Amino acid sequence: MADSRNSRSSDGLGSASPAPAVTRAAAVLDALAASATGRLTLSDLARELGIPKSSTSNLLLALEEARLISRQGAEFTLGRKLVELGAAYLSRLDEVQEFYRYCEQAPMLSRETVRIAMLDGTNVIYLARYEGHPAVRLTSNIGDKMPVSLCAVGKALIARLNVHDIEDMFPDDAELPVMTPKSLRTGAELKAQLRTIRDQGYAFEDEESTTGVVCLAVSVPTRGAHGPSLGLSVTALKATYTEEQGSQMVKELRELARSLGNPMG
Repeated sequence: MADSRNSRSSDGLGSASPAPAVTRAAAVLDALAASATGRLTLSDLARELGIPKSSTSNLLLALEEARLISRQGAEFTLGRKLVELGAAYLSRLDEVQEFYRYCEQAPMLSRETVRIAMLDGTNVIYLARYEGHPAVRLTSNIGDKMPVSLCAVGKALIARLNVHDIEDMFPDDAELPVMTPKSLRTGAELKAQLRTIRDQGYAFEDEESTTGVVCLAVSVPTRGAHGPSLGLSVTALKATYTEEQGSQMVKELRELARSLGNPMG
């Protein structure tokens, strides 16, 4: 029995998949995306996939020919073709086009940094970013992920989930990622904040991901039974932020959310 298990594990990632090459190709892209430098060698990727270097080399050659990865000396990086594919995906999301249109004419949001994000498990993925003439310059880019507990838009989105699902995701003693002294530390702290978000209808992040920056966010009503879970957020400097400013920001975010959630909008 032990020999059988060892034999299966030696086949590496994707051995149980109906299309092992596709599974392994996806794993290569994920590994490069997760790499701190964005670069990995053939040896690195062979270890990641758990398959021989010869098989990995053939896989990398096919990905390189498809322009999904790029070779730089002995290392590999993500290829520009992925940008084209991502742009094609976003261009077909009506919500993204409406997002930019609204931000350009909104009295308050047109002067700020506004983002639209999609829920992805315990993270959000940023789909688009509008920059008016903001004092806050954000380092996150389109396609970046952020843990939901660290951002207003993430908390606005998971606040909509079933309480039992949230409990499974974030037990009271769950340790959360920390970026500033004000970051939430435990699942219990997060769930207490989610109760406030449900009551007031929007999320407020107070320097929890970036010192000196606050953020407000709302969720977008889901369009259709299988629509993505989308959220909107806007940032401001803590030093100049006022409650009056925040109220106007939330008002415009809600108007935009209604527009995005309405198929006739």
